[in-house]
Amino acid sequence: MEVQLQQLRYFLAVEQTRHFTQAADILGVSQPTLSKQIHTLEATLGAPLFERIRGGVTLTAAGQTLLPLAQRMVADADAAQEAVADIVGLRRGEVRLGATPSLCSSLVPEVLRTFRGRHPEIQLYVNEGGSQDLIENLLAHTLDLALIVQPEEGVDDSLSAAPVLRESLVVASVADGPPPTRNPQIALAELEHTPLVMFRAGYDIRGVTLEACQKAGFTPKFAVEGGEMDAVLAFVEAGLGVALVPSMVLANRPLLRATPLAPPGMRRTIALAHRKRSVLPHAAEALRATLLHHIATEELPLGVRPL
Repeated sequence: MEVQLQQLRYFLAVEQTRHFTQAADILGVSQPTLSKQIHTLEATLGAPLFERIRGGVTLTAAGQTLLPLAQRMVADADAAQEAVADIVGLRRGEVRLGATPSLCSSLVPEVLRTFRGRHPEIQLYVNEGGSQDLIENLLAHTLDLALIVQPEEGVDDSLSAAPVLRESLVVASVADGPPPTRNPQIALAELEHTPLVMFRAGYDIRGVTLEACQKAGFTPKFAVEGGEMDAVLAFVEAGLGVALVPSMVLANRPLLRATPLAPPGMRRTIALAHRKRSVLPHAAEALRATLLHHIATEELPLGVRPL
């Protein structure tokens, strides 16, 4: 037989009241039930725990030895239940979200503001990086969720990647300068002689841009290269050149102009990824629900549509 937590609770109630009948009343059980559990505990431990005296009971030497241990075990069990209840009830916990730089500067802040308002006790961690880095972080269990650009070849079999957004790429240029074309839309080939501000090597959009330019029959000319999203947009604002960027990042950039690409244009799919075989923590599941609700109900920037 093993010592049960309920038996220790009964033991502590009797020790506190020094009376079986009063302890049974407090616990909401019958006195025979309480007595039986105490006797079972004593049989398991191999020693009597209480000695009857006039008007009640007192602890034996074995009972005095058990008392601090029982108090600690019951306290630890109560603390464990409370901690789990806090996590399930989203009163504590953490969530680790990864996102590409363009999403970190556009979609993610609004989603996190809503989530923070609903669950202020949840600790948020954000990892900004390229899609491949984020995928590797998911596989390494250092992220719970990640917003990635969905690769054409798919993701690792151990991951689930659900498409959530389809986003158009546009040509960003400085708003107070001449537009990159006189037309409402610009053909990619028109950028052949226009200096481009180019992202660093390994950046998702860099590879897509270079491949599209190659298909259009030219090699682009770089004005400056090597930046992250914020740096690229700042370089364009400084008039150094134009850049192909996701339309979402220009929503709050009044110094920049967005010129749509002529058909067929360029688009990318944003997916929300997580590990298939891992149960999402309650906080991560709540953030996932907040993100999906935001995409489904909030007005999205021009060129972005939910999937």
